[in-house]
Amino acid sequence: MTPTDVPALLAALREQPFALLARDPDTVEVLTGEVVDVDLLADIPLVDAAGTAREVLALVPFRQVRERGFACHDDDAPLRCLVVDRHQALPRADVVTALPTAAVPLGDAGFDIPDDDYAETVRTVIRDEIGRGEGANFVIRRDFTAEVTTDSHTAALTWFRALLEHERGAYWTFLISTPGHIAVGASPEAHVSAQDGVVTMNPISGTFRHPAGGATVATLREFLSSTKETEELFMVVDEELKMMSAVCSDGGRITGPHLKEMSRLTHTEYVLRGRSRLDPRDILRETMFAPTVTGSPMQNACTVITRHEQTPRGYYSGVAALFTPRETLTVDDATHDLDAPILIRTAYLEDGRLRVPVGATLVRHSDPYGEVSETHGKAAGVLGAIGAVERDLKAEAADDDQPAAPRRLLADDPEIAEQLASRNARLAPFWLTPQGTDADTPFAGRSALVVDAEDRFTTMLAHQLRHLGLEVRIVGWDAATDAEVDVADLVVAGPGPGDPRDTSSPRIARMREVVARRRAAGAPLLAVCLSHQILADTLGIDLQPLAQPHQGLQKTIDVFGEQASIGFYNTFTAHVAPGTTTVDGVEVAADDTGDVHALRGAHVASVQGHLESILSRDGMRTLERLVAHAIAR
Repeated sequence: MTPTDVPALLAALREQPFALLARDPDTVEVLTGEVVDVDLLADIPLVDAAGTAREVLALVPFRQVRERGFACHDDDAPLRCLVVDRHQALPRADVVTALPTAAVPLGDAGFDIPDDDYAETVRTVIRDEIGRGEGANFVIRRDFTAEVTTDSHTAALTWFRALLEHERGAYWTFLISTPGHIAVGASPEAHVSAQDGVVTMNPISGTFRHPAGGATVATLREFLSSTKETEELFMVVDEELKMMSAVCSDGGRITGPHLKEMSRLTHTEYVLRGRSRLDPRDILRETMFAPTVTGSPMQNACTVITRHEQTPRGYYSGVAALFTPRETLTVDDATHDLDAPILIRTAYLEDGRLRVPVGATLVRHSDPYGEVSETHGKAAGVLGAIGAVERDLKAEAADDDQPAAPRRLLADDPEIAEQLASRNARLAPFWLTPQGTDADTPFAGRSALVVDAEDRFTTMLAHQLRHLGLEVRIVGWDAATDAEVDVADLVVAGPGPGDPRDTSSPRIARMREVVARRRAAGAPLLAVCLSHQILADTLGIDLQPLAQPHQGLQKTIDVFGEQASIGFYNTFTAHVAPGTTTVDGVEVAADDTGDVHALRGAHVASVQGHLESILSRDGMRTLERLVAHAIAR
């Protein structure tokens, strides 16, 4: 296609659904086709009636978490599929030249939630959700909205041009236009991809907004030293490893950390990879959605979001998923590869109204007005990138309307590279190194039933148990029958959110029954985190909330004579008088304050920390020791 043909092609797009995708520095892909709305991910039409594989670009709204049984404000946003009949690549420079440049004025602009109200929500989430054990971190959003009088098609093309010209480092830069709905964005984050059986996830966390004049080594080093930002990243890596362990036979391996340097923001990131034979639609379902835009544990995060966000999310924090037919099939027999970025840093246009959703990740260290500032920075970043910064954000985005000048990446600086690499010294080697087939399997031939109390850390735990030779099955607390609890060689009563003292909770009550049943039978039991607390309670050990929640906290503890570096995600603790070593014939491993970190007795062992966490450097060794004790004859 000649450069003179590009304007005509872009003009013709006004009359049909289309997508413009920039996934490499040199080209813009143009996709056109028919729009089909479906109910479920399984309904995405990857094959037509004649059995021919079709390319499909799907907009997956946040409400699809209902497929996993999770809560949400349901706004009926459609799972919208562009079934592609034409896919062509154009030179990026020609597209930029052909796109409109006139300013798109905004009116009636501002956040839907006032700053003081959002700050109060932050306080409430820290106090009532994180402070009461409902989870480690939660992402609560607010929307920047404005009126757009320019016609939607022209506005969207103008914003897309601005992104192509000014934004740097995006994973996808895109414009997706379907009847009644337009999305324009530059997503930094690939949520999940599957290519030739290799699944990749890309957890990104921490947001460093470049100061006026640009980022420097000194300002970036200060950001990388932040406890909050570091813990945020580790927690989202743990959460995405839960997903990887559910869809990948090898559980997933971590590489990084890296910097994701964009024009106005820099993020820190890891890359997770593993192998899977699942249909890409199933991979997408099992990884809904990124903890970087929801929180953890995922199921409870959705409940917390529903409690504290005032309106539905629409497509924010969902994904744009491109399913591309494979030229050749591999051993997994999947017909399509998958490429799915998270729908963040995106502007939505419906009925002449612009909406830019932004969220802040709330952790125990969060400062309410610091999180307010983060939402301002993220909104300003999007508005600046599309050339639509309003006066009230101008001061925060003073350099946002200037093209990004070419410069040496800060990640190349030796000091920055060393500071990043030093983070891995804290992490579990198990998840950082290839997990081959030559692993020691001391428990080969035995079975384990893992009872999930609504925290998918159980998927990582199951993967580690398989690595030790056990045949493992995970079952939800509400699906575990007494019969299967009775027959397993080992029952692992898993972790979960909430107050272990809350006997009115059906989930807590059932986990108590599982622990009591195995104990009464004298059958091997390993209890983790919430279930450790339940076990302690059955022994008459006091349960109490911590003064400060241990969410994503790494501690070195004594586990029956061995020092172990373990990751903790707990708000409550079992507590004994300092110096106590046994209770009712069960050994107690407690620190100097009396907080109980582990228990072991006849055919039973427990641990407060998460041995499966990336923060548990000594997790595998400790897990093997505790399992060996529980199943000892």
